[in-house]
Amino acid sequence: MAIIVVKAMTTISVSEDVKQKLLRVASELQIKLGRRIDLNEALSFLVDKREKNPQLLEQACTPMIGAKEAIEELERERKLDETRLERKISRGRPRPN
Repeated sequence: MAIIVVKAMTTISVSEDVKQKLLRVASELQIKLGRRIDLNEALSFLVDKREKNPQLLEQACTPMIGAKEAIEELERERKLDETRLERKISRGRPRPN
């Protein structure tokens, strides 16, 4: 006789950098515990850690000093890059009448 346990799972989307950080946490836990850790266990560890220290999440979500200015600068630079690219592309093509 076999007992089968079925868990309901949910898919979540994360950015590539968050995925890499989560994999790093999972690998550190694997080393520490000496057994295989899946991403679910890594997330559970982080959530449990947050529950023990709720200020940790608040600190992580607090905007950095100068963040607004940095974002504005990135947007300006992006527009300049797009303008330069457009000029570069349009040089090699005949202009429509």
